[in-house]
Amino acid sequence: MAMDREAYLRRWSALHGGTRTSGLVRGWLSGAHALARPLADAGVPPAAITLLGAALAAAAAAVAVVGGRGGAAAVTAGALLALAGVLDNLDGAVAVMTGRTSRRGALLDATCDRVGDAACAVVLWACGAPAWLAVLAAGLAQLQEYVRARGQGLGADDVDVVSVAERPVRLAIAASSAVATALVVWLDWATLGAAVWAVLGVIGLGQVATAVGRRL
Repeated sequence: MAMDREAYLRRWSALHGGTRTSGLVRGWLSGAHALARPLADAGVPPAAITLLGAALAAAAAAVAVVGGRGGAAAVTAGALLALAGVLDNLDGAVAVMTGRTSRRGALLDATCDRVGDAACAVVLWACGAPAWLAVLAAGLAQLQEYVRARGQGLGADDVDVVSVAERPVRLAIAASSAVATALVVWLDWATLGAAVWAVLGVIGLGQVATAVGRRL
C-alpha cells in the first residue's frame, strides 16, 4: 500500500531540500498524490511513466508541425501536452510513494523534462509564434534548470524555491496557447504564450539564481 498524503508531502519536502509544501504547492502535490496512488498500488514503474510523458510531448510537437496553425492538430497537440504534464508529476509521485527514488531515475526524469520543454517550444512555433521567441523561451527554461542543477552539484542542496516558471507553468502555457489558436483564430495566442513564457522565464531564472547564490 502506498504512503498516505501527509507522509508523501513530508517525503517530497525532504527530497527537495526542505521546500515548503503549502499553498499552491500543497494543492498541486495533493492532486498528484491522488492520481499517483492507484499507479503506485499497481506497481507501475516510475521510469515507464517518465518515458511515456516524454513520448507524448514529442508526439504533440510532431502533430503541431504536421498539422500547422490552428484546427484539430493544435487542439490535439495541446491535449497531448496537458497529458504529458500530468504524467510529468505522476512519475516522481509514484517514485516517492513506493520508495523507488534513485539517481538514475532523477537523471532520466531531468533528461525527459528537457525533451518536454523543447517540445513545448516547437508546438508554440508550429502554432504561429516567431522562432526566435520560442527559442528564447525554451532557452530560459533550460538555463533555469541548469543553474538549479549546477548549484545542487556544487553543494546547494537546499534550494527551496519554486519559481514562477516551473515545468507545470511552461506546459500549461504551451498547451493552452495551442488550443486557443484553434478556438479564437483572430488572436495570435502562440506568440502571446511564448512571450508570457519568456517573461516568466526571466523572472524564474532570477529567482533560482538568487536562491542558489545564497546557498553557495
